[in-house]
Amino acid sequence: MAVAGRLAGNLDGIVHGKPEQVKLVLATLVAGGHVLFEDVPGTAKTILARALAGSIDGAAFSRIQCTPDLQPTDVTGLSVYDQRTREFEFRPGPVFANVLLVDEINRALPKTQSALLEAMAESQVTVEGVTHPQPRPFVVLATQNPIEQEGTFPLPEAQLDRFAVRTSRGYPPADEEVRIVAEQRGGHPLERLRPVVGLDDLLALQAAVEDVYVDPLLLDWLVGLVRATRDLEAVTLGASVRGSLALERVARGWALVHGRGHVEPADIEDLFVPTVGHRLIFDPFALTNASADALLDEVKAACLARVPRPEPDWDDAPPPASAP
Repeated sequence: MAVAGRLAGNLDGIVHGKPEQVKLVLATLVAGGHVLFEDVPGTAKTILARALAGSIDGAAFSRIQCTPDLQPTDVTGLSVYDQRTREFEFRPGPVFANVLLVDEINRALPKTQSALLEAMAESQVTVEGVTHPQPRPFVVLATQNPIEQEGTFPLPEAQLDRFAVRTSRGYPPADEEVRIVAEQRGGHPLERLRPVVGLDDLLALQAAVEDVYVDPLLLDWLVGLVRATRDLEAVTLGASVRGSLALERVARGWALVHGRGHVEPADIEDLFVPTVGHRLIFDPFALTNASADALLDEVKAACLARVPRPEPDWDDAPPPASAP
């Protein structure tokens, strides 16, 4: 848990405002998932990705700026014929990184978007029949602008389902914005960033997620909430089983980042919309009467009303998980 604390503290010194958003990204990283930021430009999404990579000693960082002419091989890499050796040599693309920022992912063609699917789901890339493993740890931080839709290609459900979390940072509070402006007079804080953990520390933290305790009553409740999304009038297609898996896994990471060895009911409530919301397809008629955000709030309230919240007996829980 000390590793998570050092990471959170280092990121808070660079990305000001909304520390819980930083912890959400860390919880997703610890859980081995990927994050989709749906936000307007200028909300420090790129800075957060670069600060995360810079906080991990030895971590490789790559950025892909998506455009309509971006090809799958621009992401995965390709095999090039070497005339000296008379053999094909694989030249890895930017996807082979520990922290990968995919900027404006919805501006890439569907075939290029799908090139990320295997890497995100299986931590490997297959090029010309040869499978190449991803470095570990591996996290994708993707962004898309919800305002400008011209020239974009909406992510299909299969692609959205690969993201453990969808969130937005939004603008910082006024006092934090003043602090940001003042701090950048003498150069960007990223220039002074130093790593505080190593790759081995982070891998050990990811392994520690397995020891975080989830009470059986909470697990039943969690699955019940996700299943309830499949029976609502406003929802055409509810969350898949992958939604249950993501909610349980990220809840473990969330507990660990907050210094606990067990998941609490509030964790599941807090993470329900970020982990389940982007997996829902709403009825078009419902969207004409309310925004997607308002519908998500209604779905959450309806699911919580249908599935009573349990109160586990923590006296019966195993000892708290130990983490580096």
